[in-house]
Amino acid sequence: MVKYLIFLLCWITFSVSAQNSTVKRAQGSFDDAQQYLRQNIYDEGIKHLDEAVKADPKFQLAYIQLGDVYRRLKNHSKAIENYRKAIAAAATIEARIYYALGESELLSGLYDKAKADFLLFQKNYTGAEPDLINKTKKYIKDCDFSMVAIQSPSKYEPINMGFYINSPNRDYFPALTADNQTIIFTRVVDKNEDFFISTKKDNEWQKAQPLSNVINTPNFNEGAQSISPDGKYLFFTGCNRPDTYGRCDIYVSRKEGNEWGKPINLGKIINSEYWDSQPSISPDGSTLYFVSNRPGGIGGYDIWKSNLTDEGQWTEPVNLGPTINTPYDENTPFMHADGKTLYFSSDGWPGFGNKDIFYSRIKDDGQFTTPVNLGYPINTFNEEVGLIVTADGTEGLFSSNIKDGGFGDLDIYRFKLPEQVKPLPVTYVKGIVRDRETKALLEANVMVIDLKTHAAVFNDYTSKETGDFLAVMPIGSNYSFDVEADGYLFNSQHFELNTVNEKPYEVEILLDKIKVGSNVTLHNIFFDTNKFELLPNSMVELNILIELLQNNANISIEIQGHTDNVGDVKLNEKLSENRAKAVYDFLINNGIEKRRLSFKGYGETKPRSANATEEGRKLNRRTEFMVTKIATN
Repeated sequence: MVKYLIFLLCWITFSVSAQNSTVKRAQGSFDDAQQYLRQNIYDEGIKHLDEAVKADPKFQLAYIQLGDVYRRLKNHSKAIENYRKAIAAAATIEARIYYALGESELLSGLYDKAKADFLLFQKNYTGAEPDLINKTKKYIKDCDFSMVAIQSPSKYEPINMGFYINSPNRDYFPALTADNQTIIFTRVVDKNEDFFISTKKDNEWQKAQPLSNVINTPNFNEGAQSISPDGKYLFFTGCNRPDTYGRCDIYVSRKEGNEWGKPINLGKIINSEYWDSQPSISPDGSTLYFVSNRPGGIGGYDIWKSNLTDEGQWTEPVNLGPTINTPYDENTPFMHADGKTLYFSSDGWPGFGNKDIFYSRIKDDGQFTTPVNLGYPINTFNEEVGLIVTADGTEGLFSSNIKDGGFGDLDIYRFKLPEQVKPLPVTYVKGIVRDRETKALLEANVMVIDLKTHAAVFNDYTSKETGDFLAVMPIGSNYSFDVEADGYLFNSQHFELNTVNEKPYEVEILLDKIKVGSNVTLHNIFFDTNKFELLPNSMVELNILIELLQNNANISIEIQGHTDNVGDVKLNEKLSENRAKAVYDFLINNGIEKRRLSFKGYGETKPRSANATEEGRKLNRRTEFMVTKIATN
């Protein structure tokens, strides 16, 4: 728009010298308008320009300037009206009028007319401004895309989130936990951006309350937030704070029990002297996506990412590159709980004229796929930004000023997501950790490992105050699940997630204190059928067992092998013994003293379940260990 206003000044210089025949009253009103427009007093400027064209209906420059002002004010219908009058007012037409008219038509959804005017601009323009030429080519692609896309609309019925979430103020940038039980969003109150929170009770949202005085401030703006799937970490944008490195920086706060901790600036590696905002944290907490206009990008605002090292340090941010970013602007990234699907807004990829919402997926080689426009009518000629998607992939949430049924000038809405733009399926395990005997809540480390990639999808601590956790698990893999706490034996579970409709798991983890006779089933020790060589996926749990023995050097254990009742009794006993010995040998080879270990095969003599079903037999095929001795000093 700034460049186009420079064009306008050129026209003014030319036109004033050529308009001697213009009635003095029209020229006077035009000159008066300039005084107001230079000060951005648009209402008065428009008033005087209207007087000019009323006095001289052929005053082309006044029509052009009216079109420009209305275009700047995003009143595109009035801009179109005046640009068309400018074209009709004189035989000589500056080619850039067609560009301006085409842009307003594009941003009004008049794609066929817009394309025709962009083509007229291309035909008649004799200048050599690359930005204008390239933008015209991009706009023609937008028109071609839009005229096809609107022929195949998706069902789209946005529903207002209601008065417990929305208010007469501006409510926007929603963020949801994976269980869809907590929403945090930004609200403007008395020109100050703060966070508000609502939780569900009996499946109904409760009245939103300010999030926390530790995070919300009376003097600075907080917004553009991303919450971890378990609701324990809030990444957000803070602007103009005393500890910022630029105009806006990214911060993180961790929920400590029931309270939020003091926000921490992510430091100079993430934040710069430029604009750094709109964070989105990956579900495993290892990758932070954000928007910045720092040098080294492709467009004005690009999406960048940084990874968290094992030492807890963020790596130097990397631009997502031309697969995601364009010479124009990308913003509001949202990495879904599947850890693969990135939703974001862009005005660079082919779309409906303004910023549209796209999605792209991370391939097995770590690269992103070509972005896909979410289509019509999710995207329109208006600006669409800030979409998030529920963990189950069924709904999208966004903010809009849709008037019907709204409570303020921006409300939060939800809608059913079309099948073709849904993320990959996920589920989650949600639970609480307690002492088995006292039922006291425990501070415990919960770790969930994808056994295909050996990558942690969750690795965090519960708090003594709440003991709760929530770990997201994408469908299509197997997961080891282990819970550890000081002074306790760990809890081991295994999740095989092969079907799309896996329901979330809700568990209560009861940990046993370390004492003689306590035992643990090692659900993530694996052997091939009728064999006793440890499979590679067993290493995750074996290393946890080694850590337990290293941290509790006074305990001795017996490793126990068990089978189902299929096959010969003696062969089953021998197989179970060999499997127990395989674990025994592994522990010794990794530094555990032989005197602390023993092993035994029990065959089919100690079943956990009836052998009548495959599920029962599967429970009976297991490896365990039991504490046999606790040495005293």
